[in-house]
Formats: sequence, structure tokens, C-alpha cells
Amino acid sequence: MVEEKKDTGTAVSVDCRAPATIADSLSRSICVQKVNASISKLIILGILAGVYIGFGACLATLVGHDAAKYLGLGMARFITGAVFSVGLMLVVIAGAELFTGNNLMLMSVLDRRAAFWKMIYKWGIVFAANFIGSVFLAYLYYNTNLWKMGDMAVGLSALKIANAKVGLTFAEALTRGILCNWLVCLAVWIAIASREVIGKVFAIFFPIMAFVALGFEHSIANMYFIPLGLFLKGSNLFSDPALNLSGLTWSAFFVKNLVPVTIGNIIGGAIFVGLLYWVVYVKGTETK
Repeated sequence: MVEEKKDTGTAVSVDCRAPATIADSLSRSICVQKVNASISKLIILGILAGVYIGFGACLATLVGHDAAKYLGLGMARFITGAVFSVGLMLVVIAGAELFTGNNLMLMSVLDRRAAFWKMIYKWGIVFAANFIGSVFLAYLYYNTNLWKMGDMAVGLSALKIANAKVGLTFAEALTRGILCNWLVCLAVWIAIASREVIGKVFAIFFPIMAFVALGFEHSIANMYFIPLGLFLKGSNLFSDPALNLSGLTWSAFFVKNLVPVTIGNIIGGAIFVGLLYWVVYVKGTETK
């Protein structure tokens, strides 16, 4: 806990953890618990995380589909990112296991408190569970027919989002994935700093709003966005001649988007947040 000294010399508690305390908690406690968590727990919480991120993506699609017409591009992207942040709020505050946030588990491996291959195994379980949850929500939402709102404008927007994501080059998807999870893991990091729910809400809001507004790529969110687009494509209700959907396929989803974005997410979260902060705040502290 951070403390401030008043003129009287009395220590006053400040409701915020210092960066060194966060790094210590992650590497020596939180991440170790995640690596050693039971498979059944990870599957259930992983599915829930996929659903929660999907909720944020679903809301972002609705709110953002026509916002630029009235507010301009910048404000539209800001609002879209703002509402998307509800997804990570649900994950962190309600409790769930999200692959991208779990990239910080590398800190416990670096601290030799968890085995590297065990971490990879648990990453794989959570990744698969996130996929199940995200696609499940996309399928449920598709069957609500709520995407037909605004004379199917919401559905058309969702279709365009999915189509654009599978049209990225490998380099574009990779770098956008790196920048995305750099911000996502920082959101998790500063949420841990707060001991109050409202503090966690604000800690999550700004980095997540930023990554969405900037157009970065999140692998788990894409597990909702792209399958929903595929379901909509299969409905054969969209006949816009200017919209070429030939590249929107399940294979393109996995190869052209999910693979490079996931690699980028790992680099952004595990390396640029987990590794660097471990080096700064944890490495060598025991010997000292």
C-alpha cells in the first residue's frame, strides 16, 4: 500500500497499490494461482470471459454503427471504445479468465514459480474456452434477429467489421495485436492497483477505450466479431454489390486474423508489460 506523510508525521493510507507491489503480487501470487488452477475452473471462467468480451463487442457494434454520421469519426470511435470497455470490467470485477490478460502469467515463469510449459498449457485451455464463449454469444445474438434494427443497418455494420478484419495483412494484424494487448494488460495492471470497484472501473475504462478507438486488434473480441459476420453472411440477406464477402471465410478468420493477432497479443502483453515490469520491479529483489 502506498502511504503519504502529513506534516504531523502520521502515515495516511492511500487506496492504491504501488507498481512494485503490483508486480510482486502478480509474479509471486496471482499468476502462480492461475497457472495452478484446476482445468474445470479455467474452462468455466474462460467461457464466461469469452461471453463478457462478446457483450462489449456487441454493444460497441450497436452504438457505433451510425455514430460517425452524427458525431464525426473521432467521437464515434471514442464512444464505441467507451462502451466496449464493459467487457473487461465484467471479466475483472465479476471474475473470469481471459487469455489476453493471462499473458501476464509469464511473470511467474520468469520468477521460477511456475513451469513454462504448464503456463502454455493453461493459456491453451483458456484460449479455447474464450473461443467457445465468444462464438456461443455470437450465435445467440444472431438468433435474436436484433441485428435487423435500423433496417438491418446494425447487421450490415457487423458484417463490414468482420470483413475488414479478415482483410488485414499479416503485418497489420500482428502490430495491431501487439498494441492492443499492451493496453489491455496495462488496464489489468492498474485495475489491480485499485482496491475499490469504482477505481477498477476507471482503471479499465481508459486503456480499453483507447485500444478500440485506435483500431487495434483483440483476439478474443475477434472471436465474436468475425463469427457473427460469418453467420450474417450465411443468412444471404445482404446484397450490397459494393461489399465483396468472398474473403470472409472460417479459414480466413483463423489464418489471416486469429493467428497473427494472437501472436501480437502475446508479444504486447507478455513481453512489453509482463517481462519489462518483472525486470524493473521483481528481478533480483530476493537476493537484495
